[in-house]
Amino acid sequence: MRSVVTGGAGFLGSHLVDRLLSEGHDVVVLDNLITGSLDNLSHLKGDPRLEFIEGDIADPIHVDGPVAFVFNFASPASPDDFKNYPIKVMKAGGIGTLHALGLAKAKGAKFMMASTSEVYGDPLVSPQPETYWGNVNPIGPRAVYDEAKRYSEALTMAYRHAHGVDTRIARFFNTFGPRMRLSDGRVVPNFVKQALLGEPITIYGDGSQTRSFGYYSDIIEGVYRLAISDYQEPVNLGTQEERTILEFAQAVIKAVGSTSEIVYLPAALDDPKQRRPDTTRAKTILGWEPVVPIEVGLAETIEFFRGKLVELGKLSA
Repeated sequence: MRSVVTGGAGFLGSHLVDRLLSEGHDVVVLDNLITGSLDNLSHLKGDPRLEFIEGDIADPIHVDGPVAFVFNFASPASPDDFKNYPIKVMKAGGIGTLHALGLAKAKGAKFMMASTSEVYGDPLVSPQPETYWGNVNPIGPRAVYDEAKRYSEALTMAYRHAHGVDTRIARFFNTFGPRMRLSDGRVVPNFVKQALLGEPITIYGDGSQTRSFGYYSDIIEGVYRLAISDYQEPVNLGTQEERTILEFAQAVIKAVGSTSEIVYLPAALDDPKQRRPDTTRAKTILGWEPVVPIEVGLAETIEFFRGKLVELGKLSA
């Protein structure tokens, strides 16, 4: 079994690479390293089953030899990325997905699209089932990511219907864990970094907006189960444990043992007020449920970021 993972040097992509290797796959990683890092694959250096290609999926993809599965995990994915790389985000979701699907078609490979809860926008229903069409501002600051992922899902289904490509769509809700970028701009890295450094923890808005934080190992388990299943409709992967941003900030402060204070900044435009997945499909079709308590995942994530800050000389060992 040989799999291609686009974005395989990123946070989730690199954990997927680990899982595939553990399942006996040979893996080809394609990544342009804009937001990914070779550090995430350094523990695999010298493994003959892993091949790394530095490249951008917005360019034509060439992989020699047979390919059984294409996992399309390539895209900048944080709010800061939406501001810094808006065109690259849209190219990854649009042209990049087209190229990845073309590779799957040419190789007769199965294809998985790593999508997101952002396709639901600022939802008007909760929890969000896969049948919900969403409430998205097509010209707002998050649109480059939201609409790119919505387009990529449509393109995935088009290749399924027009070309018979065997496709999967996984919609990730908020996912966290080791290998996230320290200056990612998302909630977990922001809060943990600020708490470890004793800096004020910044909440945008009043903190009443909710998120459902899933640990990476649970999400990758869902990805693998979906990959080996025959199910082709979108599947939500996330935890139904819903917390306000304020509650999560308080949990981080407690876990770190920090003296950080919480400060409130103006709310971000189009920031979703509520995020909670309906995971009925994942449970009934894949037999999947998250098993890692948020406190356990948070402790491991804190230690990862603590190590990064020590390496940078911002914390003492």
